[in-house]
Amino acid sequence: MKGINLNGTIKTYSSVPKTWGNILGVNYMSDEDLKGLGFYDVVTPTTKQSEQLGDIYFDADSEVFTYPVESITYTETVTELKEQKIAELKHFYNSKLAETDWYIIRAQEGIAAPQDVIDARSALRTECATHETNINAKTTKASVIDYQF
Repeated sequence: MKGINLNGTIKTYSSVPKTWGNILGVNYMSDEDLKGLGFYDVVTPTTKQSEQLGDIYFDADSEVFTYPVESITYTETVTELKEQKIAELKHFYNSKLAETDWYIIRAQEGIAAPQDVIDARSALRTECATHETNINAKTTKASVIDYQF
């Protein structure tokens, strides 16, 4: 991806235009020649869930267009965010358990569930409990938001 500053507004291109003004074959130019026209690489930083990208700017030191990474401000409390994250966690693990619920229902009718299914379900419940403990141990909004399970 390339970008150019046009009268104070940065425009980005997924690919370099074929022509620029009266110049043909711009898309075949080297990076150095493109810099001469004002086209520089666009670098998009990776972000966590608790972050967002700010407005694009030109980083003269690195000679690239990039974005500042900014923290998102949440109106919820840490406790509320934990409750939301735990609800997501339980929904996720409930859907995993639902895949084998029919074995358990069948077992209530007298047909034993395979031991590997019973063991897998137990492991899922243990994982869920571990994640819930980890979430509850978080002390900042960002750490709760960024927690992956």
